[in-house]
Parts: sequence; C-alpha cells; structure tokens
Amino acid sequence: MSKNVISRRGFLGRAATGVAVVPALKAMTSGEVIASSLSGPMPMRTLGKTGLEVSVLSFGGGSQFLKNKDGDWEPLLERAIELGVNYFDNSSNYQWGAKMTSEERFGEILPRYRKDILICTKFDSREPAEAMREVETSLKRMKIDYFDVLMMHSIEPSEDLAALEKGVYKQLLRLKEEGVTRFIGFSSMNSAPRSKELIEKLDVDVAILAMNPTKYGNFAKVALPAARKKDVGTIAMKVIRDLLGNGTSPAELIQYALTRDGVASAVIGHYGMDVLEENISLVKQLGTDRKAAFDHRGLENRLAHLAGPHALCWARPEYRDC
Repeated sequence: MSKNVISRRGFLGRAATGVAVVPALKAMTSGEVIASSLSGPMPMRTLGKTGLEVSVLSFGGGSQFLKNKDGDWEPLLERAIELGVNYFDNSSNYQWGAKMTSEERFGEILPRYRKDILICTKFDSREPAEAMREVETSLKRMKIDYFDVLMMHSIEPSEDLAALEKGVYKQLLRLKEEGVTRFIGFSSMNSAPRSKELIEKLDVDVAILAMNPTKYGNFAKVALPAARKKDVGTIAMKVIRDLLGNGTSPAELIQYALTRDGVASAVIGHYGMDVLEENISLVKQLGTDRKAAFDHRGLENRLAHLAGPHALCWARPEYRDC
C-alpha cells in the first residue's frame, strides 16, 4: 500500500481537526470504516436555482481521472454511480495524452445511466462558430443528445465580458432555448473578480469555482457571495489538488468546501478505486449539514503559505486546465 493511501486513510481512525468521527468507528481498521460507511445514502443538495439535486461529491473528468489506465477507469465510473455520485463534469479538451479523450471515456459508460445522472461539459473557444463545433463534438463523444449543464471553460482576468455577452454567452442562451442544454454556466480558477462580474451582469445557472483553504484567488470571499445572491448553483473545485502531504487531510479539505454557505458539491478527479471510495465514505459520514462546526480560519491560517504558484501547479502561468 502506498504512503499516499495510508495518509488518506489515516483520518478514518481518528478525529481530524474540525471533523467529528463516530466514536464506534475508532476501534475498526480504516478499511472496515470505509466499508461500513459506503453502504449509506449519498448526501444530496439543491444546485441553486436549477432545482437539480446533486451529490455533494461530483466526479471530475480531468487530469487525475485520465491517469487511470484502460481497464481501471471503466469500473471507477461504474462504482461512482453505484455509490450515489450523480454529477459528472468534463471538458472538450481533457485528454493529456490518453488514448481516448475524457469525454469519450464518459461516452463508453454514462449513457446507459442517463436518466439517473447529470452530465456537464465545458467548451474553450470564445469564437461562437468554433465553440459550436466543440459542443457538437462533445455530444458525439459522450453519445448523448443533450447536456444537463453546458459551460464556458475557465473565465480569465483578461476576459472581455461585453464580447462574451454578444458572442458565446448569446449562443449558450440559444442552446438552452433549443434544449441542447438544460442549464448554462462557467468555470473559473483564475479570476474571482471576473467571475463576480459575470455572475452579476449575466444570467447563468451554475458556476464551478476554485475553493480551498489557501484562499488563493479569494473565490469564497469575492465570487461566492454574488452567486448566493443570485442563487447560482455553485460547485467547488481545486479542493484537494496539491494540498495533501502538507499537514492536512482529505477530511478537512472537503469539509472546508462543503461547509461553505452556497456550495452544493465538490468536484474531484479520482485516480484509483481506493481514493474514490475513501472520498465517498468521507462525504457520507459528513452528511449534508453546511453549518457543521468547522474552524475555517484555523485551516486557512495553517495553509496560507501554500497560496501561490510555488505550491499550486494550477496557479502557474503556463498551466492549462486541459
């Protein structure tokens, strides 16, 4: 067993900071704790004004998922659905050298569960005709005829919101009217101010925002309040990436995001069945309570030194979320 797996499972045998662990579980091995909690129901929350009921843990199709080899990713998707995950997020450019794009992987498994799950994808282009080609390709890859959520990928500090409104945002509205997608939105890990402005000026349904205790980008303070005010369904991302092994646990990091008022779910990419089952076990133990006692400020102070490109790969100028 790898050191990483051991460190992740360590929280199950003790009470992590701010996380209540059922006392009876302390006498069990970590594997027994995981097995006992996997059988419970998946906590669900309403995704803002969409009215969709989403699992508090969402499945990300990005780089961590793409690390799974052929023969491993298929049962990973099946297991996620079996254990109650119902929101699956992807993007038209997720591939990282794998034989298949991430959307093609989704297309091999998810269509047979279509009525029970929610599928989101994102397009990169800000040019309407090219964005439309991405959308058409995504539908073909995933073997579906509509999206539950369709998004503009990665809103940047340099975005011209007026141009977005006249271009790809206008196209998103049309696709929603035509039933190609039920809801529309955007993702952002690089600009909380632009995200706030977009939420305030345009009518979006869902936002995926970077949110972790380093406070890098300050999304929880800047963009999340705007989303709450307009009831925009919010999903937290970059919740764990690059933070494990720095004196914190998956329990703390996930709870940090899920106890934020307005956050419906945390989207996480999973490399390996152990990691998936551990995270699902964790969220099932935490339940649905956003107001559970948790020392947000204490964890922020502890991880503040990681707030930047020196520690977060996704904060580096050359990084591309693709």
